[in-house]
Amino acid sequence: MRIISGKFKGRRFDPPLKKCNTRPTMDMAKEALFNILYNSYDFEDIQVVDLFGGTGSISLEFVSRGCKDVTWVENFYLCNQFVKKTKEILKIANELKLVKNDVIRFLSNTERQFDIVFADPPYNFKYSKKVIDLIFERELIKKGGILIFEHDKRNDFSIFPNFVELKKYGTNWFSIFAPIS
Repeated sequence: MRIISGKFKGRRFDPPLKKCNTRPTMDMAKEALFNILYNSYDFEDIQVVDLFGGTGSISLEFVSRGCKDVTWVENFYLCNQFVKKTKEILKIANELKLVKNDVIRFLSNTERQFDIVFADPPYNFKYSKKVIDLIFERELIKKGGILIFEHDKRNDFSIFPNFVELKKYGTNWFSIFAPIS
């Protein structure tokens, strides 16, 4: 796993991928997505939540690029231990908050709103619709904010009410959603 840009650019970490059973976003897809986001948001002033955070690849990229308020949510113990250790190595205790919790439980209970909600569930996750619905029903996205939902070609979220666009980068697909004004 590599951080693409920012103050930690080029830093590599060796997550226990097989034990964590994760699928980090490919560098090419991550770089393309962050180039788009960087042109739309001032990273120093936004709040981000990384759902199904896995090895922390997306969260660490946000922090590296200047985001001071990133919440990482993951239920798997080994991923939590890896991200906790990485957070200590990078000395980013204030920027990155770790939440070991089930995503649906977290979404059902949080009172926070975010500028960017990033969700990367397992591709065979059967509760994707519930996650998207909870985010919008509970109004967890600030005005001007977005939900980025990573998936593969087996899923089509274009019929969802808040769907805006689809970005495809190899096998990584990102459905973008926004609150309806």
